[in-house]
Amino acid sequence: MNSIINNIEIIKAKITKINDVDFDNLKFGHVFSDHMLECNFKNGEWQAPKVIPYQAISLDPSAKIFHYGQSVFEGMKAYKDANEDIWLFRPIENFKRLNISSKRLAIPELPESYFMDGLKTLLQVDNEWIPKKDGSSLYIRPFVFASGNGFHASPADEYTFIIACAPSGSYFSGKVRVLIEEKYSRSANGGVGFAKAGGNYAGQFYPTQLAIEKGYQQVIWTDDNTHEYIEEAGAMNIFVRINDTLITGPTSDRILDGITRKSIIELAEAKGIPVEVRKLSVHEVVAAAKDGSLKEMFGAGTAAVISPIAGFGYKGEDFDLPELEDTYASSLKKRITDIQTNKAEDPFGWRYKVE
Repeated sequence: MNSIINNIEIIKAKITKINDVDFDNLKFGHVFSDHMLECNFKNGEWQAPKVIPYQAISLDPSAKIFHYGQSVFEGMKAYKDANEDIWLFRPIENFKRLNISSKRLAIPELPESYFMDGLKTLLQVDNEWIPKKDGSSLYIRPFVFASGNGFHASPADEYTFIIACAPSGSYFSGKVRVLIEEKYSRSANGGVGFAKAGGNYAGQFYPTQLAIEKGYQQVIWTDDNTHEYIEEAGAMNIFVRINDTLITGPTSDRILDGITRKSIIELAEAKGIPVEVRKLSVHEVVAAAKDGSLKEMFGAGTAAVISPIAGFGYKGEDFDLPELEDTYASSLKKRITDIQTNKAEDPFGWRYKVE
């Protein structure tokens, strides 16, 4: 039976899949909730969004997404606290970045009300899919792709916006070992590295697979010109602690403006941790590893929040990071997840209640 919430039409699934889900053993992004939001761009404007049953998408073989890669996405999480209230973390930042990414790929920008009202409505409909177990959340994937047809190399005339959700456990478990990349580049000046474009990630898979074959789990990306400066860690922003100072590279055409990244910077500064946003050379990191001043390295992103790095490889040499009892990574992760899950005060105004 159809209904309306927040001016969004809802077409309910006839049968729920929730009873078949083991919420105590959730893999990341493998199980999907009963519904999704869909909104189509046609005749020069975005049509009214709808919440519909989660389902397969039918596309013509000439749909431009298959040929010219016009596709962008976001990653978010919804949390449920002890009072059954639903919380998001800085969702307007995700909306803004989705449109920044869309603009760079010549995709029409989405109205804020369609994104936010659609997301809230979807979460209300699939409320029971939000896990309450510590470390789990409802992962939210908003994405836009070119659904218009044609082989001509030009922007499409039709697009589809979807929000799909997956109840998920932790993205990574334990520490990872990384390889500093010397040949391949994630992005280049003037390119789309700052956008969450699907093709950015496709281009990462092959170099990452080569690193995995060498015994590492991820790649540390370096600049495209000289490969002398550290930029990102796999699909995450990267932080390096030398002595007591936390260092991360500045955002640019090549580096994603991570929401977790800028939250960590603000949290660290609020805790009195010295933070430097500047270019960081591979030479400086290797030298710090050799003289013992390199204390921590970790990736930061929505899925993992913070992923500690146990060691790195560079030019055939491996470097181990020290085992510390009290790390910036653990304290900052706890602080940010406590805010996200409504277990701590939020002096920054980041937490967003879904009502």
